[in-house]
Amino acid sequence: MPDPTPKVDVPILKDLTIDNITENVHRINSQTEDARLKYIMERLVTHLHDFARETRLSTSEWMAGIEFLTAVGKKCTDVRQEFILLSDTLGLSLLVDSIDHPKPASSTEGTVLGPYHTHDAHDQTIGSSISGDPDGTPLLCLCTVKSTSGKPIADAKIDIWETDSKGSYDVQYEDYNGNKPDGRAVLRSDDNGVFWFKAVVPVPYRIPDDGPVGALLDKLKRHPWRPSHMHFMFEKQGFDHLITALYLRGDPYETSDVVFGVKESLVVDLGTVTPEQAKKYGVKEGAKLLTYDFVLVSDEETRRLRDEEAMKAMKKLGRENMAIIGGLLVPDVD
Repeated sequence: MPDPTPKVDVPILKDLTIDNITENVHRINSQTEDARLKYIMERLVTHLHDFARETRLSTSEWMAGIEFLTAVGKKCTDVRQEFILLSDTLGLSLLVDSIDHPKPASSTEGTVLGPYHTHDAHDQTIGSSISGDPDGTPLLCLCTVKSTSGKPIADAKIDIWETDSKGSYDVQYEDYNGNKPDGRAVLRSDDNGVFWFKAVVPVPYRIPDDGPVGALLDKLKRHPWRPSHMHFMFEKQGFDHLITALYLRGDPYETSDVVFGVKESLVVDLGTVTPEQAKKYGVKEGAKLLTYDFVLVSDEETRRLRDEEAMKAMKKLGRENMAIIGGLLVPDVD
């Protein structure tokens, strides 16, 4: 009968205590040849263990955390990502985006994706209406997309999505089946980097707070509201992927967004459609108007800036023995 015990060469672990458990976990995890995975696990275990020691985490609290994460997973569906919602409400989503997609001052800043982006949006032509909401306040959106050098970017893919006038995304309705998406569309910029469309004025809305994330917010005495905004996602070969949104100035939740998505450069004032614009774009004079000039950053600009900021951050943390391999930080073993 074969020996069921696997023959593996692993470090011997013994005499485990509060003080040495961390180094023992590092020792057994360090066998991987993936330098980035090794570094991430080393830092993750260090911070997790330090958190437990610093808070003197109890078994009941640890179990409550396990049950909470289990409930978050069970709440996820094809059209609702409770883990993204959790990440958003903890500020992690915005932090990761800001680290991975740094922006020079001349470019459009990124923000959170949110839990309600889908791949159901239909390709539409410039000038289309993306909303079928009869109760929404009509909004004409006139936009451009350019590079940091000011050159128009033609044929950029622009994914756009917003709520209706009741503050709900199409996927939140029980009869949603993906065949008739509303409040969302995919457009392409023209040769001059211009794209325009008709929509409805965004309104504030509650994030889905009927799950474990909502219960956590309630315990923390936090509100579940997002300020009025419209999402944009840009894709174009040679340019860094941009996920962003525009927020309406003066919204009651402008300064307390539950998912920390608002940045001053993304806050806009709505204008009014002029007689000339009404005739040109086929909308009513006096309707609401949104204008914005988006600026994308090249892949090379982003890579260079990301590397520079990564090394500055490591130096500030006193971890100067680092290297960047394939765009990712790893300990410098040479």
